[in-house]
Amino acid sequence: MTLKQEVEKRRTFAVIAHPDAGKTTLTEKLLLFGGAIHIAGAVKSNKIKKSATSDFMEIERQRGISVSTSVMAFEYQNKKINILDTPGHEDFAEDTYRTLTAVDSVIIVIDGAKGVETQTRRLMEVCRMRNTPVIVFVNKLDREAKDPFDLLDEIESELTIKVIPLSWPIGAGSSFKGVYNRFETKLQLFRSVNKQQLTDDILEITDLDSPEAKKAIGESANEQLREDLELIETVYPEFQQQEYSAGKLAPVFFGSAVNNFGVRELLNCFIQIAPHPQKSPTDVREIDPFEPKLTGFVFKIHANLDPNHRNRIAFLKICSGVFERNKPYLHVASGKQMKFSSPNTFLADKKSVVDESFPGDIVGLYDAGNFKIGDTLTEGEILNFKGIPSFSPELFRYIENADPMKSKQLAKGIDQLTDEGVAQLFTLKINGRKIIGCVGMLQFDVIQYRLEHEYGAKCKYEPANLHKACWFKSDDKTQLDDFMMRKYNNIASDKYGRNVFLADSAYSLQMAKDKFDKIQFYFTSEF
Repeated sequence: MTLKQEVEKRRTFAVIAHPDAGKTTLTEKLLLFGGAIHIAGAVKSNKIKKSATSDFMEIERQRGISVSTSVMAFEYQNKKINILDTPGHEDFAEDTYRTLTAVDSVIIVIDGAKGVETQTRRLMEVCRMRNTPVIVFVNKLDREAKDPFDLLDEIESELTIKVIPLSWPIGAGSSFKGVYNRFETKLQLFRSVNKQQLTDDILEITDLDSPEAKKAIGESANEQLREDLELIETVYPEFQQQEYSAGKLAPVFFGSAVNNFGVRELLNCFIQIAPHPQKSPTDVREIDPFEPKLTGFVFKIHANLDPNHRNRIAFLKICSGVFERNKPYLHVASGKQMKFSSPNTFLADKKSVVDESFPGDIVGLYDAGNFKIGDTLTEGEILNFKGIPSFSPELFRYIENADPMKSKQLAKGIDQLTDEGVAQLFTLKINGRKIIGCVGMLQFDVIQYRLEHEYGAKCKYEPANLHKACWFKSDDKTQLDDFMMRKYNNIASDKYGRNVFLADSAYSLQMAKDKFDKIQFYFTSEF
């Protein structure tokens, strides 16, 4: 198969949502329908002993939430599907934002009863900034839900995007009978009893006027469905591939992921309309995926993916060319040539060595501490990919060793966990005290839990009354030296030796900006 064919068969996308909308459940069912797994796990369940494939960390299983992006790859209908299941909780939004730099399209999951929620709006803003194509899946139709027309209006107004329903629900809650697939013009009624395994008990009806259709869903439901479809034809535009690809039109599907309703329709449509890997911006030029020479960037680092071996994995998104095992590549940040004997593909925490990978694929590289988020690999060209930010944290804690016998383990654990990018480590210049900065409170609990259970180290936190961390620089050495001297108590270094001002209040930050007008302050840092 040629490089062009390999690129065109790939679909790399993220599943994003507000917490508890059913994002991880949908991911699990996409894997089930795609044949990657045979029994779907559950995010929260007492009866089902298998946990969700993408929630493989112990803390995720205990809390029933995703705290880290998972990568899953499988083949479906001659397409290579790469799913990135992201954390929904706002405390882990930074991981999700960075993941969105590595995908070509997005599926947004919305709870049918709750509609568009806060985190959904924020994530959509990131998609809009990047013109990322979006498909919406309205979930939980097995429960009482909002009127589907009201939901469409809400999605259009709240997410500022035109919508086109490509499937339509028949009832909701106790009266939910299935979905009409407008994309394939089929009425599909699902009668599966076992929610965790696929069954062939699916009735497909192409003619809504047929006695079979009326008998299957009832006269009144059939009449209501036909009225709804006529209204849709009148109100909503036809599906335009170009509009969708430009991120201006969102196809909408309805269903219930936990009951397998509507998932197959979503997947079948997705592989037809979703884009293959697209061009990627760098500080030098745009990278075309069909270029023969390899380029790629690290968008995520995961410490202790396999706690038994204490390994770190850097997740590389391939943007062009072919990644080959044991072939040397230039690590642009260090200027060194590197080759990798065991590059991996993933199904969450399950890894398999791969000999070659293509644009759109996510490759796991064993990392001894050489990589940081945003690093680039090429075949010799000096370039860096753009738009992979680190956000200024707003929550701070002093981190102290709770077990003096485990100081080495603690230092190693903090170093590796902050490499993942979910938290940042600052060291005060005045006394060397270490401060953890996060964008969400739950991250502190995750760090403490993982330090103890993965590194055998215990930490304790002390409050740090700080308002904001910001990076700074200036061409005016005199003013810069004066600022560093006057604010010495609040100056720290980040992991990479860059100076950071830890402002203790909004007032002191504004005063610093006003008084030191030749210093530039930054609240996001592109690694």
